[in-house]
Amino acid sequence: MKKLLIAFLLLISSVSVFAQDGGIEMADAMRSNGKIYVVVVCIVIILVGLLSYLFSLDKRLKKLEKK
Repeated sequence: MKKLLIAFLLLISSVSVFAQDGGIEMADAMRSNGKIYVVVVCIVIILVGLLSYLFSLDKRLKKLEKK
């Protein structure tokens, strides 16, 4: 579980490396309309759901291994 957390933190910290300086028209349009926040919230909800599922699955597997 600690390895997964460390990998997730490294992934989040490396996102800024891939940032580009050039403007993207679609992103600028969505940002000006306020829709970019909806996209970000949806992505965060999906990631939180996947992570919670993985942690619960890990707990169940550990319980079965102990049995």
